[in-house]
Amino acid sequence: MKAKGPLYIEVAENIKSAILNGVYPVGTQIPTENELEQTFNVSKITVRKAIEILSNEGYVEKKSGKGTTVLSDRLFNKLSKAASFSSMIEASGHHLTKEILAVEKVKLTVDQTELTQIFGKQAFKLTRFYRLDEEPYIYFEHYLPTLGNEKNLIQMEQISLYKWLASHQKVVARFQDSFSVEEVSREIKTLLATDQSHLLKRKRTSYSQTGEIIEISYALYDTIKYPYLIEYEI
Repeated sequence: MKAKGPLYIEVAENIKSAILNGVYPVGTQIPTENELEQTFNVSKITVRKAIEILSNEGYVEKKSGKGTTVLSDRLFNKLSKAASFSSMIEASGHHLTKEILAVEKVKLTVDQTELTQIFGKQAFKLTRFYRLDEEPYIYFEHYLPTLGNEKNLIQMEQISLYKWLASHQKVVARFQDSFSVEEVSREIKTLLATDQSHLLKRKRTSYSQTGEIIEISYALYDTIKYPYLIEYEI
């Protein structure tokens, strides 16, 4: 295999991708260490480090003499001690629904310096809209690497965006969020059915295990309708 970083991280990401895509279902065992050595053409210690990563992230459990069993196929097991915003909304009795407004391959312009440095001259742009209890609430723009055909992104209505990335060997290992307040256009105000001149803006950068940026998203929240919450487990 051709490594982009430490070999054990590459092996872990490949096994994780197979778990997420159902190659190794929950409750079954992944191949033995010897089989993984041959598959990836790496040493035993590399395989063991890869399995240790997956174990620490909650994907597998290794038992001496019994092999390594898949425990979870959820994309974010131990990514963070912070609960996701959407899960907190659902837990509070509210309901979020989403719809795709546009999926397109876009040419990045010279004034989009940050995006061009990451994705080059073009990227996939996924524009989405969220409703909170049927009321317009969040406007999203996701920028992604040009993987496969953009028409395949339509399946986002059935699976998560991050599982789509994982299916292209782009597994998210961590997020970085930054927040600001932004003056919004008349078009966005109409879309979100708000008379607020400024909205909370969240920029999210998604990184792989090797530190590669694999997604940047920008979201505008009408926090008058519902505040943006962050909750941490102590």
